[in-house]
Amino acid sequence: MKKYFAWFSIAVLSFAALSLPATAQIPFFRSNETPTLAPMLEDVTPAVVNISVEGRRVTRQRIPEAFRYFFGQRGPQEQVREEPFQGLGSGVIIDADEGYVVTNNHVVDGATEIVVTLKDGRTFEATVLGTDPDSDIALLQLADPEDLTEIEIGDSDELRVGDFAVAIGNPFGLGQTVTSGIISALGRSGIGNDQLQNFIQTDAAINRGNSGGALVDLEGNLIGINTAILGAAGNIGIGFAIPSNMMKNLVDQIVEFGEVRRGVLGVRGRNLNQELAEALDINISRGAWVSEVVEGGAADEAGIQAGDVIVSMNDAPIQSFGELAAKIGSAGAGTEVELGILRDGETLSIDVELQQGSAAPVTQLSHPALQGATFSEEGRGIEVREVTPNSPAERIGLTTGDIIAAVNRQPVNTMSALQEGIDNSKGVTALTIIRGNSQLYLLLPN
Repeated sequence: MKKYFAWFSIAVLSFAALSLPATAQIPFFRSNETPTLAPMLEDVTPAVVNISVEGRRVTRQRIPEAFRYFFGQRGPQEQVREEPFQGLGSGVIIDADEGYVVTNNHVVDGATEIVVTLKDGRTFEATVLGTDPDSDIALLQLADPEDLTEIEIGDSDELRVGDFAVAIGNPFGLGQTVTSGIISALGRSGIGNDQLQNFIQTDAAINRGNSGGALVDLEGNLIGINTAILGAAGNIGIGFAIPSNMMKNLVDQIVEFGEVRRGVLGVRGRNLNQELAEALDINISRGAWVSEVVEGGAADEAGIQAGDVIVSMNDAPIQSFGELAAKIGSAGAGTEVELGILRDGETLSIDVELQQGSAAPVTQLSHPALQGATFSEEGRGIEVREVTPNSPAERIGLTTGDIIAAVNRQPVNTMSALQEGIDNSKGVTALTIIRGNSQLYLLLPN
């Protein structure tokens, strides 16, 4: 399971009371004309469920070097144990006839028993139909579904900052709770270690146990799956939800194929910001700047070039490279998308048919201290695939399964970015390592 609940506090929205100006248009009123969302919630809340899980999870703990030689011979690098766990979360019924429930992957990761409780108290056993850890989405199916209520799925591409939003979930196992707030920002990425990030940001009070719950608009349409907050202690008014369009694309693939068949564009790049825009003499400061086009990839075949700035996808604005990666990565292989391109001051529209994603190649890095280790790009960072015994990489403390998330606190998710960060370091080079449920730092010698 990913490190959200205790370390990144993944949950659902728990809003302050909704305060509306006198001119606000709310579609639901009591007989005395007092604004209320109660009629909408009476229709929607039966589609939001509580999820309880049990299972066993493998934990890894690195053994200090001194203890590995304690008995006169070299011992293992780490201790591996399997421990039981229990957890709580939330979910949303998206198909009443089939009994499909969508939730976060981290809610059900490693679970051997899943029990779903409806608002009316009924319980159902559930099985996992498929997951996508990179986007933190999982699809469950209830056993013998009967008399369920499904939610209407809205169009998250139509959201605007300032729109009101309502969240429903199961914080701290208290039972179904409704909270409210607004959309604070769109297209957020760089939050935690998920690969595909295009979060809706809200000022909601997200708390433990709300993960996988519903973020809905004032008409009760599902616009997001609540997933994370910023900070480990609890709500600080910055919460995140996976957009409904992204969720639907992934779930449709799981239903059709039993897995996510991720589309790939075949470009590398970075966020366009004002500094880069000025250097390139570009008159915009938001978008996805393409630094490299993979030969033979979908972008190459469609005519996208290095130096292009991707500013929209299917007429929806693209604010960052992370947003582009999330939207492309949640679209299925073979999907045709229309990309808006800025090239030499001219705006172009290019249709691209996405290719099938493949496993990331295993490569090495040039720094002497990293010799003996192989790495692969995993989106959330650079994974250490293998460490040769007695190699320089082992001696500095790297171990198989480590994730290099940053160089000198600058996030990296490609081999080229990691190598560039190491090459550009002045003085000490500090690697941020995610190991199991812990974060640590390793220093590379000059």
